Amino acid sequence: MTKRRLLASLGAALGWMPFAASVPSAAQPQAKAPKSLRLYVFDCGSIKGLDPAIFHFKKEDLAGVDFIVPCYLIAHPKGTLLWDVGVIPDSAFQPDGAPVTQGISTVTRTLKSQLAAIGYTPADITYLAHSHYHSDHTANSNDFAGATWLVQQAERDAMFAEKPAGIIQQASFSALRNSKTVLLHGEDFDVFGDGSVIIKSAPGHTPGHQVLFLKLKKTGPLLVAGDLYHYPEERFTDKTPTFEFNHDQSLASRAAMEAFLKKSGAQLWIEHDRATFLKLKKAPAYYE
Repeated sequence: MTKRRLLASLGAALGWMPFAASVPSAAQPQAKAPKSLRLYVFDCGSIKGLDPAIFHFKKEDLAGVDFIVPCYLIAHPKGTLLWDVGVIPDSAFQPDGAPVTQGISTVTRTLKSQLAAIGYTPADITYLAHSHYHSDHTANSNDFAGATWLVQQAERDAMFAEKPAGIIQQASFSALRNSKTVLLHGEDFDVFGDGSVIIKSAPGHTPGHQVLFLKLKKTGPLLVAGDLYHYPEERFTDKTPTFEFNHDQSLASRAAMEAFLKKSGAQLWIEHDRATFLKLKKAPAYYE
């Protein structure tokens, strides 16, 4: 299969499709600002049936082929940051709330219902950021267009390019075009100004791919790695997916982040890795 066909197939499998129905949510008490940093982990779906050859692996060389799709809420005394927003939009759910499957992607719960369960609505989100623009990370973006969008300039340019890149669904984030936006240019961005939540540039997978560094008082330092890696088996190899924007740039970003992990003592969370996700506490539990 050609690279073009691989991109087209994966893009269609991860694609966004509009549905009119949405799931009504019951009234929830409003969350209070925490006294210290909290991290909530949400289940935003799964992707099954991926071809490991796209990642230059054989199936037997990977502990697990299928992806988990997580979303994260960072609650800080000064506000909130929502990091990555899923593979299928909440609007795809019917009123009965039954799981939704599109292509090889399945979601069992809406993102907004998981937020509501801990007392948050889209209006409570101060900042929105994606690790990158691929459609399995952007599905619910329009629901949070009222937040301030934190994005690399190169990434925003690619997202709204006249000729869109592969594995992208512009309709899922079209409302962000008019959102209040902080454009980043490869520098570290201290979200709340106290060093506890820092966005770090790690380009290569996409032009403006970025990762999230957290300093949690009890859990310790943590790097949420986006798609810097998809599988643990990718670490310390030169393998990147066939749909990588820039292979050499990705390897340079990986080297920089590995050095940062050693210097900071941070643990690494590979977002799509099922084994990692299964071990994590899920909302309404949280890390602090």
